[in-house]
Amino acid sequence: MSFENIAVGTDIEQISRFEGKTPDSDSRFFEKIFTSKEIEYCFSHGIPSRHLCARYCAKEAVVKALSDFEITDVYYSDIEILNMESGKPYAQIEKYPNIKVKLSLSHTKDTAICVALCSK
Repeated sequence: MSFENIAVGTDIEQISRFEGKTPDSDSRFFEKIFTSKEIEYCFSHGIPSRHLCARYCAKEAVVKALSDFEITDVYYSDIEILNMESGKPYAQIEKYPNIKVKLSLSHTKDTAICVALCSK
């Protein structure tokens, strides 16, 4: 089995980094990291910071995985974390639509984590 077309990335963060942040009071932060669909999704939940943190982890994990392919021109705003109707998360990369990404997101009260598997 060859792994040259498969890359993995992971990230874990403290949810407290995202507590109290809002698109109004932290607009520059949100513009650099999240899309409008992501913001809408996160703030539709009771504790948005958990969902913001999990999406941040997903973006960081994808960036780490892409570095294995020597792709370094992807920024958080180029990656959109969405959910299928089943609720399963997935990522779309604007600059690289042919790269497939599988995600596993999880969070506790205090931390969020993501593992991203990318293939080209």
